[in-house]
Amino acid sequence: MSTRSLGSAGEESAVQYLKDHGFTVLGRNVYVGHYEIDILARDDTHLLFIEVKTRRQYPDTKTKFGRPADSVDAKKRDSLVNGVRAFLRAHPDEYADLIPNIDIMEVYLDPAIDAVYHVLDIRHFRNAINGMR
Repeated sequence: MSTRSLGSAGEESAVQYLKDHGFTVLGRNVYVGHYEIDILARDDTHLLFIEVKTRRQYPDTKTKFGRPADSVDAKKRDSLVNGVRAFLRAHPDEYADLIPNIDIMEVYLDPAIDAVYHVLDIRHFRNAINGMR
């Protein structure tokens, strides 16, 4: 499975998870200038800007790469915050009644299965990146 197909599989799984948990998915791979938002979703009170990190590993195993969310470093956090701010400037009235949150979702896929993917676990970290208030 290529890195691109792994990422797509993770995003598809994250979208289904969000729908199953009552969120409305507004978009995938949303671009604002040169910033990309993996998933844009909402609930009754929040507008969620979601960064999805997918790994082919069993949950809670030690790897040299750490947990998927560990790859969201300071540079990536700054990029996400800037992207969200740009999005909100581009849509000043459309989402004014919602509280913006930057979330991270970790998707764990079975490393033993090569041709298809099997989701082992999905972890959703709400408001994982501060800086929007």
